[in-house]
Amino acid sequence: MTEPDAGSDLASMKTTAVAEGDEIILNGSKTFISNGINSDLVIVAARDPLIENPHQAISLYLVESETPGFQKGRQLNKMGLKSQDTSELFFNNCRIPKTNQLGEKGSGFIMLMEKLQQERLVCAVMGLAAAEKILNSTLTLCQEKNNAGNFHTKSQVVQFTLVEMATEVKMGRTFLDKLIADHMEGQNVVIETSMAKYWATDLARKTAETSLNLLGEIGTLEKCPVVKDFRDVRVMSIFAGTNEIMKGIIAKCMGL
Repeated sequence: MTEPDAGSDLASMKTTAVAEGDEIILNGSKTFISNGINSDLVIVAARDPLIENPHQAISLYLVESETPGFQKGRQLNKMGLKSQDTSELFFNNCRIPKTNQLGEKGSGFIMLMEKLQQERLVCAVMGLAAAEKILNSTLTLCQEKNNAGNFHTKSQVVQFTLVEMATEVKMGRTFLDKLIADHMEGQNVVIETSMAKYWATDLARKTAETSLNLLGEIGTLEKCPVVKDFRDVRVMSIFAGTNEIMKGIIAKCMGL
């Protein structure tokens, strides 16, 4: 989906899909594509330039990695999540059979919106799991003696901060477990999913920053596990729809 000039706003998509006989010709580019380098098959969102309504112009297409006109670009050097490749993809008069269209023509926007809800729920799970991991790492490090032979957890300020972190993580887990169950039962959880996505990913960032503040000098070293976590969680509030987009969805559903 994501393009250099179209991220959360799918209606701004510029990659085109033009029908010619029994083929579809794709032209355009995508960026920040997870697993783009390692993929053998990609699902590409593209728009029919002859259809003005952007929500009705988008369709999904299957493109195999060896297809002429399909080129994988550079692997992006990211701030975090370095074990997962993220890349650019280019389509230059890339011809695929019409049978490679996924679903009905013009149904791409709806299909993406339906699956984005599940992706955002997964992001919320990732955010909360990261916050739990960071909290556990911080507890372990704070319970170790410092250079003066003292324990960080003997400080009431540290104790209260850890308690606040643990409380937020526990409350988030309770909300998320209920949300997952509701999703599995097929309930309409658009508002709750948007809430969980922005809140849990913000919580991960907040927990990481608070943790590094507590750890002091230890938190400046690469060997500290929270340093990697701090970098990894930063992108969570951006992908799968920015947290600002999530708040906009919630506001619209609330009739604001």
